[in-house]
Amino acid sequence: MSLIDERIQSCSETIKELKTQKAGLLNQIFSQKLRFPDFNDEWTQTTLGEIAERITRKNVGNTTQRVLTISAQYGLIDQRDFFNKTVASTNIEGYYLLNKGEFAYNRSSSTDYPWGAIKRLDNYNEGVLSTLYICFAILKEDTSFLAHFFETSQWHNYIQSISAEGARNHGLLNIAVSDFFALPLSLPSSLAEQKKIADFLSLIDERIEVEEQLLKKYEEQKKYLLRNMFV
Repeated sequence: MSLIDERIQSCSETIKELKTQKAGLLNQIFSQKLRFPDFNDEWTQTTLGEIAERITRKNVGNTTQRVLTISAQYGLIDQRDFFNKTVASTNIEGYYLLNKGEFAYNRSSSTDYPWGAIKRLDNYNEGVLSTLYICFAILKEDTSFLAHFFETSQWHNYIQSISAEGARNHGLLNIAVSDFFALPLSLPSSLAEQKKIADFLSLIDERIEVEEQLLKKYEEQKKYLLRNMFV
């Protein structure tokens, strides 16, 4: 049992270290303090509206029954997987229909996301979201690069600046759609650099996921042994 406890502690510490390392790398990379040596072009200044289009397609005919929510750990996830039930309206034809690879901004303020959260749909081919979300598709940039960017806090200052006074009404930030799409962005002019950055950060994510799965197995093993050894 002590050996399992040691492994659980080791996994937990590794996960914490990897997440700290990733947070530091995110800030250095997206502030351009750290770059790959084979790229030296200046990054392009643009806005979200110039590289993305808003999605307002509806779930007409109930194309899907998968209602999504945003999770800090899992991103856009089926409400049934996250809450073990659906907490949406019974009629979801008016919800936005999101396809895999597209993004959604949840304007709800929370402890994990004080200025809301922007996540890409990765886990399913499609899903639906309340019209309180702002949904969009990236037109010409590397979507994985943008997915990692939105995990940083670098866009928070702008969101804070456009939030109306007394904006938090039951935790919902009062942000106009037009203001949201005016979000300023700094992007590598080369898609190759965007992809290299995204691939590098994704490798860290994969390592974290491996450690989290290992931790889960150790914890399940410990529970099993406790149930069966001390009876």
